[in-house]
This record gives sequence, C-alpha cells and structure tokens, in this order.
Amino acid sequence: METIKESIDVVVPVSTAYNQWTQFEQFPKFMDGVESVTQIDDTHLRWVANVGGASREWGAEIVEQVPDQKIAWRATSGNGPNGIVTFEQLGPDSTLITVEMSYEPDGLMEQLGAKIGLDSRQVGADLKRFKQLVETMGAETGAWRGEVHAGEREA
Repeated sequence: METIKESIDVVVPVSTAYNQWTQFEQFPKFMDGVESVTQIDDTHLRWVANVGGASREWGAEIVEQVPDQKIAWRATSGNGPNGIVTFEQLGPDSTLITVEMSYEPDGLMEQLGAKIGLDSRQVGADLKRFKQLVETMGAETGAWRGEVHAGEREA
C-alpha cells in the first residue's frame, strides 16, 4: 500500500477553496490524467483516468464531508485510491489544503513510479494547478454545502 500526502496554501477564503473542490466534475481542469469524474449522487462518483498510459475506471463513495473542513472517500470498485482532503483556514483569505491518499500500485510500472515518487509529484502538481485555477477565478464555479457522515447524507 502506498500513501501520498501533499499540501498547498491558496490565497482564497476557506469557503471558496472548499466550494470549488466540491465541483468534482471540474477535476479534469487541474488533475493531469483525469479524463472525467461523473457525480452519480451526493455521495457516489465515477472516475475515468489515464494511469501510466492505461485507461482506468473506478467508483468512489464519499464517506465523510464537512463544509470548509474535509472530504473523505473510499474506492468502491476498480483500483482507485482512498483518501481525505482537508481545508484549514490560515487567515481571512488564505487556506491550507492537504490531500492524503492511499492506494495499491497496479503492476510493475506503477510500483516503480510510486517508489521514485512520481505519484507524490503528480498530486503536488495537481494542487498547484488547483491553486492557479481558484486564485485566478477569484470565486468558485459552484458549491455543495451538504454534510455526509458514515457514507450517509445528513438531512
């Protein structure tokens, strides 16, 4: 099992950073290799990505979601990652975003890439692109402020 942990400071309020991150179908705009993310319902996503030159699909379930604080997910099918993204307000217009993911590398190429830190660098580069996107826009493209606990949406 491999684990990646990367963080970045973004110069927007925590609510703007969080709101933009909840726009899952926008992920291909800043995540290299992600071809599409389809939001099936409030807690289920379908991912399609190019990983090491091979197309991969997986399902994910949001198991914990608290506005302006965190989103945690787990893979439900395929070989997708499990993880959590947290949002920490550093000031009125500054937010620390931390992504932590764990996954099982599939095949020799992915195992080698993980060993030399390619995956960690990829997540770091994706975070830099998210920073550029959200800071350039100055406002989120949408928001979902619902809460999820133990995989169930709170009413």
